[in-house]
Amino acid sequence: MILTIINKRVSKFSEMIAQVNKSLVFSPVDIEISYKKQNPFLSSLKVQCFCSSRSSQNAKVSHSGSVQSPVTLHSTRVSRVARTDAQRVLFDYLHCTRNFDFNDAEHISKNSPHFIENLLTKIDNDKDVVRLLNKFLRYNPINEFEPFFESLGLRPSEVPSVLPPHLMYLGDNDMLLENFHVLCNYGIPRSKIGRMYKEAREIFGYNYGVLKLKLLAYENLGLSKTTVVKLVSCCPSLLIGGVDREFVNVLGRLNRAGLKNDLIGGYLSAKESYDWKRLIDTIYFLDKVGYSEEQFRDLLKTNPVLVFEGSGKKVYLLFGRLLKLGLKVNEIYSLFTQYPQILSAKRAKNLLRGIHILLGIGMGVEDIANIISTQMELLCSAALKGPVTLRRQFKDKKDSLCQILMENPLELFHLDSKSEVESSKMLSSRGPTNKLEKTAFLLRLGYVENSDEMARALKMFRGRGDQLQERFDCLVQAGLDYNVVSSFIKQAPMVLNQTKDVIEKKIDCLTNLGCSVNSLVAFPSYLCYDMERINLRFRMYTWLKEKGAAKPKLSLSTILACSDARFIKYFVDVHPEGPAMWESLRNTSASS
Repeated sequence: MILTIINKRVSKFSEMIAQVNKSLVFSPVDIEISYKKQNPFLSSLKVQCFCSSRSSQNAKVSHSGSVQSPVTLHSTRVSRVARTDAQRVLFDYLHCTRNFDFNDAEHISKNSPHFIENLLTKIDNDKDVVRLLNKFLRYNPINEFEPFFESLGLRPSEVPSVLPPHLMYLGDNDMLLENFHVLCNYGIPRSKIGRMYKEAREIFGYNYGVLKLKLLAYENLGLSKTTVVKLVSCCPSLLIGGVDREFVNVLGRLNRAGLKNDLIGGYLSAKESYDWKRLIDTIYFLDKVGYSEEQFRDLLKTNPVLVFEGSGKKVYLLFGRLLKLGLKVNEIYSLFTQYPQILSAKRAKNLLRGIHILLGIGMGVEDIANIISTQMELLCSAALKGPVTLRRQFKDKKDSLCQILMENPLELFHLDSKSEVESSKMLSSRGPTNKLEKTAFLLRLGYVENSDEMARALKMFRGRGDQLQERFDCLVQAGLDYNVVSSFIKQAPMVLNQTKDVIEKKIDCLTNLGCSVNSLVAFPSYLCYDMERINLRFRMYTWLKEKGAAKPKLSLSTILACSDARFIKYFVDVHPEGPAMWESLRNTSASS
């Protein structure tokens, strides 16, 4: 009888096994529905079901616990109360169940909103979040790397790419946690560490104590802890290998310019990545074109973005654009030396825009290069609207527009405000005899007909033949010898690229300053400087002479040709009251 009972129970148990095996071929939805019918008290809990038990046996290599891409069963917005409850549940799970450090558990739970929202989609009822999520987490372990990396500042879309392929628990990657805590304890914000992991994952695999030694190595260069924090947050690759040699070179160059080590922290942006090799190449380039220590220091103080943003990309962009226009390397070096202010953000932008406009109206690169060579100061100082305005006025007469600008580049800065009627009048004034008139004028100056020198001169001199002759006569009438004017006009053709009125005004200014007209022979480029610069500098020089702080007779080139920084050093700072007087003169000039 006992044997009969045992056989019946074995038979019943076999039927149960067969029924379970048969249920494994059902879909997860069928199992869930059946499970809920048999267990009504779990109807509000979404239980993940798998097709075999193999997944649960290999928890470490399965991503079944991931909540990154859930099936959303309710589309209503998550309430603030539900989100707060979910954060508290996640904190308890990480701190109490998984034995996370209190600070780590708190930071992860409060700074992984996307993970929290996905976790809330695992339950139907947001009015009993604490109980239902606790029950869910009791039977469904999560991939702890997901909320961890999100809390470190990575976007939800970036998280999947950094997840370890065969791990779910943070404790299984002890070196990651160790190096993470080294960075936290050093003072690096947790929100910055995600980017560091993404860009330099190697540093999170260092053995015990290695990462801290690398951080201290940068402090030994004379950097403060605050600067090192900002530095490695922006450039985590500096912690790979030994101390970066290119970075040390940049630091050394800043020291030679009289800048303190920690100033580099003020030049860095958390949004940028830096290529130290390209950055030191940019600095060497500035050295080569003649930037003095003072000019380099002033550039970094007034416009560090130009050098550091994109690791000197703007400098290379400007240099490359000029190179493509056909200017030779030595010519570009000369332009940078003559106009060091070209590297200021505003002036560099104006120059690049001017080049873009000239290309946009169809002007040849050689002609553009000539305009840049002769009108660099003007191109850098003026902000132009764009080629559309010019094309709209001249319509299909693009060749005529280019011819006008080649003859007189100053027209480029007037055309934006001219009406179509005025532009048409300007076009009608250009006839086929224009080139012949200009050629005749150049022949009178001594150029040889049909020579290469004549061809270059035709492009360099702007204006009609009669206009050029009028400007030339203006110089002769001022008291200069005809042959002398012919000679220095060949050396400085841009002198005649100005109107007669402007030339006369500058000559009058020269004589009013007590200088002889013959001083133009040694420095004809005086006529190329704008009136504001001439008046401002000579008024400062006159004031210094009255104070006995300047030599009584200095050449025009000494006063006008030097850079702004050099003028301030030798003509402003030489007297205690100089800076105040200079500022007063500048304000007066700006208001007049």
